[in-house]
Amino acid sequence: MATFNEMAKDFLAQKNIAVVGVSRQSSEAANLIYKTFKGKGYQVYAVNPKMDTLEGDKVYPDLKSVPGKLDGVFMMTRPEVSQQVVQECLELGVPRVWMHENALAGPANSSVSPEAVQACQEQGVTVIAGGCPMMFMEFGHKCMRLILGMMGKLPK
Repeated sequence: MATFNEMAKDFLAQKNIAVVGVSRQSSEAANLIYKTFKGKGYQVYAVNPKMDTLEGDKVYPDLKSVPGKLDGVFMMTRPEVSQQVVQECLELGVPRVWMHENALAGPANSSVSPEAVQACQEQGVTVIAGGCPMMFMEFGHKCMRLILGMMGKLPK
C-alpha cells in the first residue's frame, strides 16, 4: 500500500485537476489551493454549483460539466458533500481523489467521509483521506508536513 507522500506525489504529478469547494470568499483555503495549482501550470477547474466565476475563470456546477477527462479531484467540502462528489468521480472514472483535512484542526475541519473513502477503495480509486496539497507546494506548509510526519499525524 502506498504511503501518504507517494500518493500525494502521484496526485501532484497529474495535470488535469478539479478543485471542488471553491468559495465566493477570496480568502478561503480552497481558493488558495486553486490559485496555487493554476500558478504552477496545472489545468485546473473550479467546481461549485453556487458560483459562475472565480477571478474571471469559469466555475463548473459539478464534475460532469468539466470538459475532458480529469486526472484527479481535490475536495474541500463537508463530508456529506464529499460522498456525493466521490459518487460523481466513480461515475466519471476519476482515478485519484484527495479529501482535505487540516491536521491541526482535525475532524472539525475535514472533508473526509469514511463511506466515501471506502467507496474509492472498493473501486480501485487512489484516495488521500486528509492532509493538503499545499504541504508539497509551499514552503511553510512543507515545514508543517515534516513536523506532522515526525509527530505521526500525517494521513495513512
